[in-house]
Amino acid sequence: MFAEWLFYVFSVLSVLGAVGLVLFRHPMSGAMSLIVTMISLAGLYALLSAKLIFVLQLIVYAGAIMSLILFIIMFLNIQTSDLPEEKGKLYFLAGGVVLLLPIASFLIKVVKSLPGSEATIVGKGFGGVKEVGLVLFQDWLLPFEIVSILLLVSLIGAVVLAGKRRVGK
Repeated sequence: MFAEWLFYVFSVLSVLGAVGLVLFRHPMSGAMSLIVTMISLAGLYALLSAKLIFVLQLIVYAGAIMSLILFIIMFLNIQTSDLPEEKGKLYFLAGGVVLLLPIASFLIKVVKSLPGSEATIVGKGFGGVKEVGLVLFQDWLLPFEIVSILLLVSLIGAVVLAGKRRVGK
């Protein structure tokens, strides 16, 4: 019962944080909303017993990346007078809500038509570093290596393009 209550709290917080990210005008307020969303997603991962993803979400995204984003926003010292005026923002939001209503009603019908099932308790060690590593390097080794080669090629391409720009100037 308590876990179900926590699930609803984290879900509402993540949606409200995402809505705040879209609605707030100042970048600092938007970044704070994004932090709320990331921390609530970490809470959802913890409720799913995905320990590794929970820790990575907190350390990497809510910690390191958001610290960098907040530092950049504070370094730029953006004032409210520096921001562009948003004319017709409410009309765009109302139009977005009108466009999302049919999709939301369709998704609600789909979810209600799903057969009911009870939550099952996951096995011991689910979501840990060892288990994720075993699945990644045993079952998904080829896709993992293909992605690493793709990232290496894109990194080399970025270095080559940056070198051409520097030489051309």
